[in-house]
Amino acid sequence: MRVKMILPALTEATSPYWRSIKYSLFPPLGLATLAGYLRDDDEVTIEDEHVESLHLDDTPDLVVLEVYVTSAHRAYEIADRYRKRGVPVALGGLHVTSMPHEAAQHADYLFLGPGEDSWPRFLSDLRAGHPRKVYRSVHRTLDGMPRIRRELIKEGLYFVPNSLIVSRGCPHRCDFCYKHSFFRGGASYYRLTVEAALEEIVRLRGRHLFFLDDNLFADPVFAGQLFEGMTGMGRLWQAAGTVSACLDERLIQKASRSGLKSLFIGFETLNEANLKDHQKHQNLHRDYEAAIRILHDNGVMINGSFIFGMDDDDPSVFDRTVAWAVKNSIETATFHILTPYPGTDLYRRLDQQGRILHNRWDLYDTRHVVFRPAKMTPAALLDGYGRAYRDFYAWGSILRGAWAQGSFVRKARHLAYAAGWKKCEPVWDFIIRHRQLGRMTSFLEAVLSGNLRAREARHGLQPDPAQKLASA
Repeated sequence: MRVKMILPALTEATSPYWRSIKYSLFPPLGLATLAGYLRDDDEVTIEDEHVESLHLDDTPDLVVLEVYVTSAHRAYEIADRYRKRGVPVALGGLHVTSMPHEAAQHADYLFLGPGEDSWPRFLSDLRAGHPRKVYRSVHRTLDGMPRIRRELIKEGLYFVPNSLIVSRGCPHRCDFCYKHSFFRGGASYYRLTVEAALEEIVRLRGRHLFFLDDNLFADPVFAGQLFEGMTGMGRLWQAAGTVSACLDERLIQKASRSGLKSLFIGFETLNEANLKDHQKHQNLHRDYEAAIRILHDNGVMINGSFIFGMDDDDPSVFDRTVAWAVKNSIETATFHILTPYPGTDLYRRLDQQGRILHNRWDLYDTRHVVFRPAKMTPAALLDGYGRAYRDFYAWGSILRGAWAQGSFVRKARHLAYAAGWKKCEPVWDFIIRHRQLGRMTSFLEAVLSGNLRAREARHGLQPDPAQKLASA
């Protein structure tokens, strides 16, 4: 069977919001995971529109598309093109799960929710000659998951080829997160065993890793055991976690010893009324600044996530948030306009209130205003969002944040990381156009590591991951 898997672009390269480096970070790990369930004699290819031109004139036996909200219309366009030629198309992903009736108009087969149980069932039915139209995930487990087909990924086209996921979902229920709708109908959080996670890490070449888990720290016992198993592997890694996890200093110390260098944290808002409104209870009554100190004291940089446009936000929220982030030396920040993704509790609430402006899914990208805010106009929200980015990444802000760091190494690392991410667009564009991005991973490792070699020498760490796993 000839199977073609496609990840349509989340935004067009002609968009003013297109950043070539942002869309060249991670390979399509979800598709490579599904490819692992195919037989050895199946012919399978993966194409990612973010880093390559799609070839849409072929006639495989099956086309599989992963669909996100902003790529929905592009995915439907590709699907319709294949179906007109008689090629069956399977659609799955977050948007398909949220809007199955819409997606059904463009697909022969739909997959709702995660694919670890539904995709193998479909393949079995397809080979037997009686596939169903809709497959819904019910039984959630990563036990027995086949090896990810990483050889199908064009690793040299990505800045962070060594991405992995050792858990699915998140135990929290923030009303704006559309992962909750994706996992509806079964477990919303499940994971690999520690042993299986370590085996996956060992298979990855190079030092740098990026965990794409929604919340790597969701199960503190699992996380602690994973970090203990990784200690001595000589890895440098990045991940996402919560404020509450960062206040567990012993857990952060374990993570740091195992190689954690940068953590994405969903601060989202400095306003407790907003946290309550959006059911982000894990952040309530938490000392954000204490969490930052613990991370910085353990050599961990921070990518802080902030959302603008919640109901208690007025036009002063932008300047206050940027000033707080700079004062606390947050290395990088990701700002978002509150976006009511279809299928979420937030969408239903705003829709009932008549505050949804339109359903142009390509604009549901956290960079456009698609609803009526409570305490400002849509124009004020959009303007403040853009100003927050400009002010936070202004040279003065970067230098003030870096200067407040303790040691010279931390100052230099802050400066290199923040400036390299936002101030070097022409350089990144040149590197990507000449297909040399894979060569830049060593630069990322150098920025992340700081004085890591000295630390490894002091602690006598063993850099050989295979040897470490064998002795575990």
